[in-house]
Amino acid sequence: MLDLIGDAAGKVWEYLDKNGPSSVTKITTDTGITKNDMQRAIGWLSKEDKLVVEMKGRTETLSLK
Repeated sequence: MLDLIGDAAGKVWEYLDKNGPSSVTKITTDTGITKNDMQRAIGWLSKEDKLVVEMKGRTETLSLK
């Protein structure tokens, strides 16, 4: 399970590095990561202090620190 979460976190980090700040929905759609794995990846990257999570209206937006 840790490998799966780490892989998802890596995909999210790579996506944000290439595309810049993006909504959680867009990242999930573009990468094919499941919603559950996306939430786990957000937790992983947040714990490593590599992620900024912002609410813009009703949209959760992620960016790298």
